[in-house]
Amino acid sequence: MSKDIRISPLTAQAFAPFGDVLNCDGDPDKMINAGLCGRFHDRAKVDVGDGRVGISLFRSELRQLPYQCDMVERHPEGSQAFIPMSMDPFLVIVADADLTPQAFLTAPGEGINFHRGTWHGVLTPLSGPGLFAVIDRIGDGANLEEHVFDTPYRVIS
Repeated sequence: MSKDIRISPLTAQAFAPFGDVLNCDGDPDKMINAGLCGRFHDRAKVDVGDGRVGISLFRSELRQLPYQCDMVERHPEGSQAFIPMSMDPFLVIVADADLTPQAFLTAPGEGINFHRGTWHGVLTPLSGPGLFAVIDRIGDGANLEEHVFDTPYRVIS
């Protein structure tokens, strides 16, 4: 038996307790490159504590709905950003301090940055190549905690 959670659209306001939404909404902060490129400046706080910033590439298997979420994880030593390398939306699962999960769907090309210590589901692309640039902390110390739910959640649209 599982508990159902319904997917919500990802908005900066709804996601604020968990992290930052990375997108090009609104007007650029600055035009550069002879006016041919809009810079959407400083969209996320990268928090690496006493580590260093690392940029990695992740290739994840595609998932489908309904999706069973039986585990969340968090990184107590730093933030973690996922930036899709395609225009395909992906599923984002987060949980608050009492480990109640919520599910969001990104807009095409939109990324997210989890704040340090935010409980979140695993990388969950629903279509496309499942290729992401990941910006997170590289350094000493245990930076991964996992929680397995006694009763899994079923994510539905």
